[in-house]
Amino acid sequence: MKCTEVPGSLKQIDAGAGLVVGVNAEDGIFALFGKSWTRLPGSLSHVSVGPSGMWGANSGHLIFKLVGGTWVTVPGQLNQVDAGGDQFVVGVNHVDKVYCMERDYAVDFRSSGSPAPWSQLPGVLVYYSCGPIGCWGVNKNQDIYMREGVGPTECQGITDWQHIQGKLVMVEVGTDGSVYGVNAGGDVYQRDGVTECDPAGISWTLLSECGKSKHVSYDLGHLWVISPDDKIQDCVV
Repeated sequence: MKCTEVPGSLKQIDAGAGLVVGVNAEDGIFALFGKSWTRLPGSLSHVSVGPSGMWGANSGHLIFKLVGGTWVTVPGQLNQVDAGGDQFVVGVNHVDKVYCMERDYAVDFRSSGSPAPWSQLPGVLVYYSCGPIGCWGVNKNQDIYMREGVGPTECQGITDWQHIQGKLVMVEVGTDGSVYGVNAGGDVYQRDGVTECDPAGISWTLLSECGKSKHVSYDLGHLWVISPDDKIQDCVV
């Protein structure tokens, strides 16, 4: 793995569907085009991009989707949102409740009058992320869980939570199913052996080349790493 520092400063980053977006310490929103960050309109504390489009949440827990270059308010409240599933959207709110919106509603949401039914999942999490073969999350005790059978019309999944060994403060699933996470000490880990036959994988591998981190995201062979002091690294996997 080769890591290169990217100019700029972000507190959170998300990569998906060939795009890279993030927010800085002042909740400014940015998208990477070539080697330059372009400021997008609006203010968000968390942003995500993936097959269902670009979504975000602000410091007041309001939810937004980017439609035609404009952020449209989505009914509900979340403080972390993830658009990496198969055109469905998931997230957690400020009291750790977990929600998802199925594909048809997520993709077709275009205005404040569009239907936006959120389905609540059992359990409590502080971070939740989905990919094509499963969803992963962590709770406030840093326990790790994954959920199988999650899909465009079954965003709640068809299995119970499976407890995964280890401790993480955040976990991200790439649009190809790759799973990466960060622990309380800032160490970055990759989940090995994740396949359609074994969505939970086998074990965790420490990626020491990344240094210390507070947030990561992966897409198309690039692991994006945010350091504790908001520096950005692009690590080619």
